[in-house]
Amino acid sequence: MEILLVEDEPSVISLIERGLKGENHSISIAMDGFTGLKMAGLHTYDLIILDVMLPGMNGLDICRNIRMANKDVPILILSALNQTEDIVEAFNRDADDYLTKPFKLDELRARINRHSRKARMQAPPSNTITIDNLTIDRDSKHVERGSKAIVLTATEYRLLEYLMINKNKVLSRIDILEEVWGMDFNMSTNVVDVYVNYLRKKVDHPFERKLIHTVIGMGYVLRNEN
Repeated sequence: MEILLVEDEPSVISLIERGLKGENHSISIAMDGFTGLKMAGLHTYDLIILDVMLPGMNGLDICRNIRMANKDVPILILSALNQTEDIVEAFNRDADDYLTKPFKLDELRARINRHSRKARMQAPPSNTITIDNLTIDRDSKHVERGSKAIVLTATEYRLLEYLMINKNKVLSRIDILEEVWGMDFNMSTNVVDVYVNYLRKKVDHPFERKLIHTVIGMGYVLRNEN
């Protein structure tokens, strides 16, 4: 993979370079935010790894700016900030993954490999899912309910897509964390509940029929109660 690492700590850079040596990855380094954003715009990468606290521009602002031009490149936030609100804010900026420092190289490798596998997967030719009057087009990422278009962040979209693919199946928080966020990166956070509430406000609250349901003690399910 072609990886852009935006990180200002030489020890972390060295650790990642040594840890990924011999795994067929090419790593480009930027040690400040402005340089990282410029490199992301000039070159095509298979994965971008962003620290949050950077000189010049922080990683979350870089993430948002990258997303304005490139909706597909996976972005992994690598940060010492480990509170729920920090993680939620990163996904609100359309990050795909979040790994807290200090981290284990095996976990970083696993996440990189997962993004590599997903990049190799080909989408099926017919990619529309409809449940009740809710429809997603998995090619264009367009979501609408009735005749109303629904604007979702990248993380909200992945969560809705996962719920719709598994219509009528109760999904535990662990299931959702592993599929939507890639890993059970911090089982003590309530990030799943936060994002389900985000979805409900956009997908359910404006409509009479509710599709997203809580199964107490078990998880969440998307189904048409009628």
